[in-house]
Amino acid sequence: MNNIGKIQLVEITQELQHSYLDYAMSVIVSRALPDVRDGLKPVHRRILFAMKDMGLVHQGPFKKCARIVGEVLGKYHPHGDMAVYDSLVRLAQDFSMRYPLIAGQGNFGSVDGDSPAAMRYTEAKLAAITNELLSDLDKDTVDFVPNFDGSQEEPTVMPGKLPNLLLMGSDGIAVGMATKIPPHNLEEVIAAIKLLIKNGKVEKKSPHSLQTPQKPEDIPPQLLIGSFQSDVATEELLEYIKGPDFPTGGAIYNWREIVASYKTGRGKIPVRAITKIEETKNGRFRILVHELPYQVNKANLIAKIAQLAKDKKIKGISDLRDESDRHGMQIVIELKKDARPKAILNNLYVHTQLQTSFPVNMVGLVDGTPQLLTLKVILEEYLKHRQIVVVRKSQYELKQARARAHILEGLIIALDNLDAVINTIRRSADADVAKTSLMKKFKLSQLQATAILDMQLRRLAALERRKIEDEYKLIGELVAYLTDLLTHPEKILKVIDKELDSLVKKYGDARRTRVYKQAIGEFSEEDLIPKKECLIIVTKGGYIKRMDPALYRVQHRGGKGVMGMTTKEEDEIVNLLSATTHDQIYFFTDKGKVYKQKAYELPEGGRLAKGQAVINIINISQDEKVQSILILPTPPPPPAEKNLHF
Repeated sequence: MNNIGKIQLVEITQELQHSYLDYAMSVIVSRALPDVRDGLKPVHRRILFAMKDMGLVHQGPFKKCARIVGEVLGKYHPHGDMAVYDSLVRLAQDFSMRYPLIAGQGNFGSVDGDSPAAMRYTEAKLAAITNELLSDLDKDTVDFVPNFDGSQEEPTVMPGKLPNLLLMGSDGIAVGMATKIPPHNLEEVIAAIKLLIKNGKVEKKSPHSLQTPQKPEDIPPQLLIGSFQSDVATEELLEYIKGPDFPTGGAIYNWREIVASYKTGRGKIPVRAITKIEETKNGRFRILVHELPYQVNKANLIAKIAQLAKDKKIKGISDLRDESDRHGMQIVIELKKDARPKAILNNLYVHTQLQTSFPVNMVGLVDGTPQLLTLKVILEEYLKHRQIVVVRKSQYELKQARARAHILEGLIIALDNLDAVINTIRRSADADVAKTSLMKKFKLSQLQATAILDMQLRRLAALERRKIEDEYKLIGELVAYLTDLLTHPEKILKVIDKELDSLVKKYGDARRTRVYKQAIGEFSEEDLIPKKECLIIVTKGGYIKRMDPALYRVQHRGGKGVMGMTTKEEDEIVNLLSATTHDQIYFFTDKGKVYKQKAYELPEGGRLAKGQAVINIINISQDEKVQSILILPTPPPPPAEKNLHF
């Protein structure tokens, strides 16, 4: 002992190990990783719970974000205000969240990397879809724990009717581990969950291990949900979940990598922007970019393209501008007259973030423990959580129904013995004596006697009595339904199935991200294209198009026929060839080169369409001319995995 207290000698390596482990687990569990059940990190959960507490529901008014951040800091999350505000902002960004959980008003940042306005300027409230995460919080569906100072209580997890982990995705760095889960499409995820339910089996657990028989509402939920097992393979789930569905759209490639990511929890999925090559009125070409890969900064991308053009690492770009507005995104890359559009676009894919890869690393908390999660495990853990929530909600409602039925039974006894009850009350000295007398004379409980004494005189009317009897009947039916539900785990799954149907009906939408089964460089859509007859029309000026032969018809009235193509004044049609959409088209040029193209890859147009310049189809130089065209049928491919495009 000394004047500053007791000193205890410890081994420094041991102390460092314990302290570091405590710190690491705190970061992992309390900050960086999402819970597999509701897909939320603690800060997100606290923000949403605080907003619900403040009454900021989607039907209500917006409130200043500074007020929300103050509420979260003061009651639940005693960390930096910017950490809370940044998390709130992300939940409101439609380019970060596939389904934003917060509706924002004001500047919440942009895909250009612009910072959001200060929290004193912006306003927010809960989005409509967030109700599905928070619903039934007041029905004892989840556990609550004291907050940091013990003055409030907060939920350990949300009831989570929404399969939020896959919908919202997650991105976080903990100590010694990280997570990066892509967002997905609600309809696809729910279809996969329904497949699990349909093909799964649930075995009822016996509550006989309890010392005394109990009512269903008093049995632990884990015993009532049964043991759910499903033999559905990951490949079957992927018939519904086609892959990530990013809020910014784009296209993903390589089905093998996508499957591996979902089967192992780790992978790298190639992502490309959606682009289009377009001819301008002056005969030049330009590249239009309409959708970017997820989490790509548009302003940085444009600056990178400009720098590559300035350094002449990519030649042929004459102008670059951003024409994005509230109607959508459009980056315009103007090309020089002698530029080769396809070559430039391929170079942009290589040297810029028009092509990236999304590193999948699906790590989340399962029962408080970090785990690398496969797709099937995520869906099964969601189902298990929802089973417990539905059971706890049913138990709560059953207790409430039994309590109400008990009160109604007392009121019916009073109405059946109305004169005797009135006389008993009139002869009593005070309310306590009246209560005791009623309990003794009519064998009522204290709650029933109190309800009778509190009953208003208008309830003595015949119609009011009928209402009490009708309510008692409905309560009886509810008790029977809930008791039956709690004793049949398979019916709990049916309830979850109906809830999922409701979610699809309310919030389902179309996929935004295109999915190609081929790896980049192996792309072919032939399996998706029907084989049918077509006409290939080529002009002297180098324009080409594909059209349906049915657009031509024999005229029997001596007319001058129909126009086959709109051309420039000095241009004329030089080739009219018959082919099928699966045929190979060989283009022979005056440079002694030959280029191959599938017929279905040629632009399709109507009778009056001008078509597209050949230079834009086969990537030839400006001074190179097509001299001859040869059409050959495609040989049958060797047996291989089918290439599909969703």
